[in-house]
Amino acid sequence: MNAIPPLAAPDVSSGKGRADENFPVGSVLIARALRPHVHAYYAFARAIDDIADNAVLSPERKIARLDAMEALLLDRRSPDVPGPADGAEAATAVRLRDSLAETGVTPARGTDLIVAFRQDAVQYRYASWSELAGYCRYSANPVGLYLLDLHGEGTATHPASDALCTSLQVLNHLQDCRDDLLGLGRCYLPEDWLAAAGETVEAVRRDHASAGLRRVLDQALDEVDRLNRIAATLPGLIADRRMRLEAAVIVGLAHRLARRLRRQDPLAARVKLSRLDVVTSVLAALRHVV
Repeated sequence: MNAIPPLAAPDVSSGKGRADENFPVGSVLIARALRPHVHAYYAFARAIDDIADNAVLSPERKIARLDAMEALLLDRRSPDVPGPADGAEAATAVRLRDSLAETGVTPARGTDLIVAFRQDAVQYRYASWSELAGYCRYSANPVGLYLLDLHGEGTATHPASDALCTSLQVLNHLQDCRDDLLGLGRCYLPEDWLAAAGETVEAVRRDHASAGLRRVLDQALDEVDRLNRIAATLPGLIADRRMRLEAAVIVGLAHRLARRLRRQDPLAARVKLSRLDVVTSVLAALRHVV
């Protein structure tokens, strides 16, 4: 393969911010001193996600830009050297690199995300639940591990955190399944489940879920419910009181979004959490304060 030349690439920003997320990102529940670090991590994650989702860049150029972001994060190239990732995009990698150095959190929490987004650049289908869970291992689980590392929590919290993050990622895929296919050409629903239900990926293009596709969505939600039962143990494992409360709120929101997706059709309209869902989750989480 020929070397990819430096790219003065177009802006790849999605325009999304923390307010567009289902779940709190660096919320007021996080200690004020730690919030800038959480925001640095989120900005980096958003930048590399935007690269992977860009409709103009080829897969090769996406990977080149992701490679450049990784090099910056690991301090392997200067931000002053022209390359596939520059400007505001590159600044997120430098900011996170400085944050990781200050906090002592491993760079793997950032580079693992890059593994997932490289995969998004070239992979558009998932053969099985196992393959999808393997993707979530890199696309979602590092986020929870980052927050736990930042708060000095031990490895005993990791399995429940991984369960929660995989659940959240799958819930997001179910919410956006039609948009992901129409806009990005991607479908994260396991193809073997679709085949067993007498469907193909094409069923996701419709404006309502067929009976077969509904069975697949419910099968995914069965797995989400299993993960959420494991995730429910997470707050009790966290020593830091504020992080414990944050985790409890997110666990509650995950349960509520799963229930909404059982009742509503994500092809007909995006299924979203309500303000009441958020308030109820916060109130329920208060029992974890003591």
